[in-house]
Amino acid sequence: MNSLLPAFSGARISGCWTLRSDGSGVGEGSLDRLLPSVTMGLSPRKRTTSQCKSEPPLLRTSKRTIYTAGRPPWYNEHGTQSKEAFVIGLCGGSASGKTTVARKIIEALDVPWVVLLSMDSFYKVLTPDQQVLAASNDYNFDHPDAFDFDLLTHTLRKLKKGKSVKIPVYDFTTHGRQKEWKTVYGASVIIFEGIMAFTDKELLQLLDMKIFVDTDSDIRLVRRLRRDITERGRDIEGVIKQYNKFVKPAFEQYIEPTMRLADIVVPRGGCNMVAIDLIVQHVHSQLEERELSVRAALASAHQAQPLPQTLSVLDSTPQVRGMHTIIRNKETSRDEFIFYSKRLMRLLIERALSFLPSQIHVVQTPQGEDYDGRAFHGKRITGVSILRAGETMEPALRAVCKDVRIGKILIQTNQDTGEPELHYLRLPKDISEDHVILMDCTVSTGAAAMMAVRVLLDHDVQEEKILLVSLLMAEMGVHSVAYAFPQVKIITTAVDKKVNDLFHIIPGIGNFGDRYFGTDAPPDWSDEEMMDEPSC
Repeated sequence: MNSLLPAFSGARISGCWTLRSDGSGVGEGSLDRLLPSVTMGLSPRKRTTSQCKSEPPLLRTSKRTIYTAGRPPWYNEHGTQSKEAFVIGLCGGSASGKTTVARKIIEALDVPWVVLLSMDSFYKVLTPDQQVLAASNDYNFDHPDAFDFDLLTHTLRKLKKGKSVKIPVYDFTTHGRQKEWKTVYGASVIIFEGIMAFTDKELLQLLDMKIFVDTDSDIRLVRRLRRDITERGRDIEGVIKQYNKFVKPAFEQYIEPTMRLADIVVPRGGCNMVAIDLIVQHVHSQLEERELSVRAALASAHQAQPLPQTLSVLDSTPQVRGMHTIIRNKETSRDEFIFYSKRLMRLLIERALSFLPSQIHVVQTPQGEDYDGRAFHGKRITGVSILRAGETMEPALRAVCKDVRIGKILIQTNQDTGEPELHYLRLPKDISEDHVILMDCTVSTGAAAMMAVRVLLDHDVQEEKILLVSLLMAEMGVHSVAYAFPQVKIITTAVDKKVNDLFHIIPGIGNFGDRYFGTDAPPDWSDEEMMDEPSC
């Protein structure tokens, strides 16, 4: 593939946890000075890259694939973000085992949507003179001046607030950034690691938990020896000389003093499972405190209100009424259901396109006369389908929009909590500049549609450029979306008044996806979110 509100002040561990074998304590404080410039050299080394745990576990049955873990709502019924990602900062010297600790925390947490953000992605692009120094191993990559803290802070703050971010990919061969940056989105937990993770005041304020990995200097030296000799073919004398001249002084001047800022000090790195277990317990408690119940709030809101002005419903002509009669009939065959659904979809998409901005466009006819016409006034049109039922509307969009780009979002209901969860998304590049037609066949409570709109907003799509199209909607769903996102245009072929206790639209159409694809719905299906795996 490939959210900004007041910061959430999560509960912090009282005082400082110091998990040392000798029982010594470390106090908590704040940086009281800016870091000075120091000229030291250090050759480039193998680096950790930022990554995202984005592959959800699956439960496959004979007829469907159920995604068993997803991202729960990170916003309230107003559509605004009400919780931020929990950020863990990991600091420590070179070869102290920060990445190992990070990965073991991720494994023990066992939650989806975890991002590992590495400082190594945020090295500054070197000037020509610095390139020369780097080529002769005389440029110091372990000095604070080597890092782009402005970009790093901006990226972490945006990611913490739920927004989509682009992460630079640093090339240690050319000492520059690659052309293609990685897009990361949807973190519930962010683990930020780096040797200078605690050296910037503004960056420190974004960390909910600060962990210092304290590994004996002899062990760190042995690790560097093993790595540089086996992976780089260097001799032992050169490695020891470099360590004594550059690495050790950098650790003593810039890294070790920040240990006092840590909430937890972890000796022995990834081998210290007692410390990792305590960290995981605290993170789990923080995530539980931030859980939201969006669907329940939607079900109790917006009762007996007039339909919003942002709603456009196709005229109930005899033709439209007749097609609804066929697709609502439980006795209708699957072939007829598909045929008349497609007819309605085409009318619906054509209606939606009429709400896109246009401007006067004069052309000359074959007879040599001017014709005052109109043309689309915008950069691009992109369609985004909410899988799986929304995917059935893609052919109708492609039939009337040449070369339209298509994105996909998978949202499913958690059968234990009843809340929608985001499992998968694939959006075109630069979607923030587009007019987006968001497609779902049925909308009952509006929970899935709200989540999809929130995803688009998090990717910087302008709210007024989003058009939500659906074959059938319940009044509750219309009110929910319009209340949360008053600038989103809503287009549908019909609006039914009721939603029952199981969130089924009444009188409704049944489970659209199952009727269209010929699959059987489970007893507790929901109109808008029982979806199968994406066919993409």
